[in-house]
Amino acid sequence: MNLALLEAVPRTLLIPLAARACGQRLYPWLNCQDAEANSLLACLQVPAGPLLEDWMVVLNVLWRTRVLKQWGEAFFRQTPLGTGITLGAGLSHHFQWLDFGHNQWVDADLAPVHALRDRLIHCSGRRHRHRAIDLQQAGWWDDVTQGLPAQPCWVLCEGVLMYFNPQQVCRVLREFAESAPPGSRFVLDAISHVGVGQARRSLSVSRTGAEFRWGLHDLRELLDIHPRLRLVATRSAAECYGWWGWAAETACMPWTGTPLYSMVMLEAV
Repeated sequence: MNLALLEAVPRTLLIPLAARACGQRLYPWLNCQDAEANSLLACLQVPAGPLLEDWMVVLNVLWRTRVLKQWGEAFFRQTPLGTGITLGAGLSHHFQWLDFGHNQWVDADLAPVHALRDRLIHCSGRRHRHRAIDLQQAGWWDDVTQGLPAQPCWVLCEGVLMYFNPQQVCRVLREFAESAPPGSRFVLDAISHVGVGQARRSLSVSRTGAEFRWGLHDLRELLDIHPRLRLVATRSAAECYGWWGWAAETACMPWTGTPLYSMVMLEAV
């Protein structure tokens, strides 16, 4: 498939792919040991160099990869029969890190990306599936979980929701809250509201034509979406920059409301 035929948001799948394949050149201490990313870039004949020019986004991707691996490992140690779900999976392969021997895994994305993924990434056994879904259509939860055991789920939605409008984000989280088994977790990355409409400031995102349409004023906005949702954990990318990152974030918080970029984990109780 010609990647140029993908719409703007699906084309952003190249950004985390390049970061995980080659980002260790810039940040060796954050090497995520992605066994698939380099070969996928080669198959797509995509040069990584231009994508690595956006050094801050590369740093954010590698940092969030470390966070999601930590959170995912903790979940599956406690819930070994749980199901992992990646929404907007692109060409990411999280199951290589979070296969605990008994858990199920589903990688889901829009039909064109699903077709590309199906061609390039082989499902690793009966516990791993690819599914075509549209998060903007009601009923996506039933589509993605069809045939799966009724176990708590660990749902990852990275690099997706900031491209949705606020109403669409609310619908996605509401469907999760209304449908997921108790104890299920939803992991997302979020930007501050000051980043909305500012994709042109990101060298890699601006090249795709995608735009940031949703950001947080306050973390409590997520909990107001549904009474079943509770906040489990949050991490700010400021930790990547040491003491001056925390100092800058503290100084800016009255304006930004939340960290400029953060990882958030919610639970359906």
